[in-house]
Amino acid sequence: MKQLRLGVLAGLFVVAGVLSWAGARLWNSVGTLPSVPLAAPIVLGAIAVVLLATALSLRARLRAQRERRPGAKGVDPLMAARAVVFAQASALVASLVCGMYGGTGVYLLSHLGDPARRDQAIYAGFSLVAGAAVVAAAFFLERVCKLPDDDDHNGRDAAV
Repeated sequence: MKQLRLGVLAGLFVVAGVLSWAGARLWNSVGTLPSVPLAAPIVLGAIAVVLLATALSLRARLRAQRERRPGAKGVDPLMAARAVVFAQASALVASLVCGMYGGTGVYLLSHLGDPARRDQAIYAGFSLVAGAAVVAAAFFLERVCKLPDDDDHNGRDAAV
């Protein structure tokens, strides 16, 4: 499984942001711009909390297993792989959603005189922060589940 790359996530964020900004300008010129839902930052925040809780739980279990504590509950490799896939998928979706709300938020910054648009810009900003938290938690979970490099073992096999 390949690791997440920050460049890919940043690229998705920028492309989605530019398309969203252009779409918001176009949509507003022909009608009413759809609102940024209040639930967007709440849902992204909940995903970040789930990812962080999973990472902390797995890290504690792996540490207990590594230290050979009595009664330590091991980590099923398939469960760790599923957690990494969940983290990667969450980070990809969060970067797209953040780009979408970021582009809309940038457009809304030029209309802060209207209280309704100001609220929408604030919701978009909170969505950006929550999405960044999802990406950070996903990177942390991926790091927790990463297998240690086995360089010295490979070196011994090559010498034999």
